[in-house]
Amino acid sequence: MAPRRLLLVGEGNFSFAAALSEVLDSDSCLTATCLQRPADLAQDPVAQENLQRLRLRGAEIRFGVDCTQLADAFEPHHRGFDRIFFNFPHCGRKAGVAKNRQLLAKFFQSCADVLAEDGEVHVALCRGQGGTPADKPQREWHNSWQVVAMAALGGFILSDVHPFSCEAVPGYRCTGYRSQDRSFHVEGALSHVFTWSLPFESSQSRMFRIKLGDQWFSFLEPEALVGKLSRDFLEAPSSHPVRTVNEILLAALGKAFPLKRLKCSSLLLTQEHPSVLPSWKWDDASAAFGIHLHEEHSSALSQNGGTTRDMEDFVMSFSELRFPKSPERDGEKEVPEAVCGQAKFCLRPSLLVHALAAIQAPDFIPGFLHTLSGPVFRKCRILPFTMPAFHETLFIYGINPNAEDGCLQSLLDLLKDTVDNLLARARLEGSERSHSVEFVRQPNGTDYRICVKSHDFGSYCAKDLTIGAVTTSAITSILPKDQCFVFVSVNLDLLAMLVWGISDWRMLWTFDDRFLNNFVPGKIESFKSYSLYPPCYVHDISFWLDEEKGFDELEFHTVARAVSKDTVISIEFLNRFQHPETDQVSLCYRLTYQACDKALTQKQAAAMQLRFRKEIERQLHVLPR
Repeated sequence: MAPRRLLLVGEGNFSFAAALSEVLDSDSCLTATCLQRPADLAQDPVAQENLQRLRLRGAEIRFGVDCTQLADAFEPHHRGFDRIFFNFPHCGRKAGVAKNRQLLAKFFQSCADVLAEDGEVHVALCRGQGGTPADKPQREWHNSWQVVAMAALGGFILSDVHPFSCEAVPGYRCTGYRSQDRSFHVEGALSHVFTWSLPFESSQSRMFRIKLGDQWFSFLEPEALVGKLSRDFLEAPSSHPVRTVNEILLAALGKAFPLKRLKCSSLLLTQEHPSVLPSWKWDDASAAFGIHLHEEHSSALSQNGGTTRDMEDFVMSFSELRFPKSPERDGEKEVPEAVCGQAKFCLRPSLLVHALAAIQAPDFIPGFLHTLSGPVFRKCRILPFTMPAFHETLFIYGINPNAEDGCLQSLLDLLKDTVDNLLARARLEGSERSHSVEFVRQPNGTDYRICVKSHDFGSYCAKDLTIGAVTTSAITSILPKDQCFVFVSVNLDLLAMLVWGISDWRMLWTFDDRFLNNFVPGKIESFKSYSLYPPCYVHDISFWLDEEKGFDELEFHTVARAVSKDTVISIEFLNRFQHPETDQVSLCYRLTYQACDKALTQKQAAAMQLRFRKEIERQLHVLPR
């Protein structure tokens, strides 16, 4: 194991460096720096004693090091520090919060030049300075140093925060208060630990390939679904929580019912696809994500702005689709109508689209509980617990409508007990959460919503969350009248959030390896986020409507989701204005930007808002004011 390299900046009298050097193991290499020159400390006996202690322990000491210009102080081969410490930064004298924010911003940008890939930046601040909810009391944002926002400028996120303890480094006495030999008030001080964030540039639409007959076609991942296609979370050997809860559900139900797993590899279907079940509202086509297929040529892989790396990994099977044919052209083979631009395709909004094919399949076995699992996609408004992509598991069970069938009730009872047990296993210490799963009967008297009452997410959580549905439907137009089926669907993503206490659904789709590192096979423990208190940025937008074209609010949310790379967490309607002379109508909304796993800066949010203005004008035919 390589030795840890520690860098200390802004040392005053080197008491922290000297104290830290005494508790470090032999594999750690310490470099202590300060802005002053040796002559500035020559008359300070405490500093001289600490410098002597550091030299005896083999620490490297550097003077005249500006913490905002670390690249100038260290040659490339001397960089790659595993830890960088900056205790109680201050510009000196009567510098206000603005100047100290600037100091932090430049420091974090400087750290980006010398920190190792898995490194950490530790910043100790006095009580209230950070401006995060960890401060007790918390200052108003505009009166704080906004440490998480300043760190974002360097590409860092806050991963941990804990009380600063002088006892952990005996002999440390912080100095430098207003450039005097006076200590900072460390009561209530906090140590903030920052780590690298994944760059936003990694979130780009990918190109997917499909083969129809002998011809290859491609389509671009919808911008609102970037990073959410072909992730294989449900496949072995994935340790993703959605797979864990799915396997637990299947194992529990499989003990009481003969279980048969079905495969549904196709994500696409034609928008003219018939409704599978009378009770399933497929008429809302606006909620589906449309897809355009493109015939591939030699240069097709570099078009449309999508990344084409690892294209072969994204080859998808469409064996279940029945593509319409077009007339032969000049003796050529018949090709899908998509080539002629006549057929429209969309991503499946529910696994119920496969239910009819499963029932009619030759290997369908009456009396068995058939199940299929996979991701589904649908446009939705931006709300805390609504998601445009999630993993669904669907159970199909045949019942006899002319006789009392206790198996159906047994199935529902077992499902309820399994979900209750999952929630109980994840119960936090001291929590009074009870078994809160219930089946809420719908107005038609036969269908149910599967609801869970949860208080884990505070005011952001609805009174109850719908994690699934039970649908009973007799397909009399195709099957004999004495055959009836019940379909039970479960939102695995929402269930996983409840089980592990994951408050943000976007975390389930992160590419950051630290997310999966939280989950140990066979254990269910509360999720600990590695991105704490990310900064929020608020922008208002108002625009004139085109009365002839109308206004689609669902599409408004979808465009916001796309251009912001899923960083818009709230869209609030503010007001409606009608011009007294022209009668033209204007709407005003407030957008809140906040990332869950990346460092989002104010400049980036402003750029997203500017692009949003342009996109709604182009796509929704409104006129921004």
